[in-house]
Amino acid sequence: MGCAVWETVGIPATEAQVYEALIPQGMATVDGLHRRTLLKPARITRALTDLVGRGLVTKTPGRPARYTALAPSLAGSVLIAKREYELGKLQQYLNGLEESLRTAPDERLEVVEGATRIYQAFVRIQRGARSEVRAFDKPPYFVPPGEHGDDGPNLEERRRLEEGRVGYRVVYDQESVALPGRLENIWDGIRRGERARVVAGVPVKLVISDRAEAIVSSPADFERGLAYVLRPSSLLDLASGLFEATWDRALPLNRTGRTDAPIDDTDRQLLGLLATGATDEVIARTFGWSIRTVQRHLHEIMHRVGARTRFQAGMEAVRRGWV
Repeated sequence: MGCAVWETVGIPATEAQVYEALIPQGMATVDGLHRRTLLKPARITRALTDLVGRGLVTKTPGRPARYTALAPSLAGSVLIAKREYELGKLQQYLNGLEESLRTAPDERLEVVEGATRIYQAFVRIQRGARSEVRAFDKPPYFVPPGEHGDDGPNLEERRRLEEGRVGYRVVYDQESVALPGRLENIWDGIRRGERARVVAGVPVKLVISDRAEAIVSSPADFERGLAYVLRPSSLLDLASGLFEATWDRALPLNRTGRTDAPIDDTDRQLLGLLATGATDEVIARTFGWSIRTVQRHLHEIMHRVGARTRFQAGMEAVRRGWV
């Protein structure tokens, strides 16, 4: 079962197991689910209560109570909408602090101006980490990719990552993954130990060094050549909370070593793009293909995994550990 996929939207493993067991039965009792899952009835009851609260299962009155699962496609829409609403509230609150960020004469906040100085600050904060770096990767970049010899974390950071001195968790914006050659660079970081996920619409550029310091820049700040260095404060806590909330809903990209069927590097990169919701046009630009070639490859992959939609194919690829 795709428990790891469920965890990205906050569904515990037991609830996922009960929900998936309920789907093919149409309607079932606790005893029926016990025979199917071998879970204790008390655990099944708690899981069903939580699933009813989430709107993923309905309960029919009577004794014994009978339960019906919401259709998987509708369940996905409910869970994604809820998580996006929660993230939207956090982003709205963060935006409300932007004006005070610009004017507060506080040592806990430093305004950095100019592309070169901002790039240097991003590098300095990464190198200051002793335990973990958390980051949002989102174009456009203050320094063009490749200008300093590498279009991902620079070579020093990659050495520290590979040696296990510092951990990296990075959420890549869908636009980042779609840049020509970018996905190959991301796989290289993953092979060295980076934990990577991808999501559409990363809100800001962000690097957090342990819990000590962060640098953040919004799309509007990019146009003005501005970034903000945050030190321990409620602002740093908000940036950390925004990262964790986005990380929780993003799709993992670090399962390239576990496959249950042979796939080549091209299929792996295509599935990675598909899992992010990339359009045919984005995929075509990434591989230098025609739209017809893209659609043919997508049809073959959907047939291969038994999916009826592109989204289902991408999620199934994640579940199988193909991306």
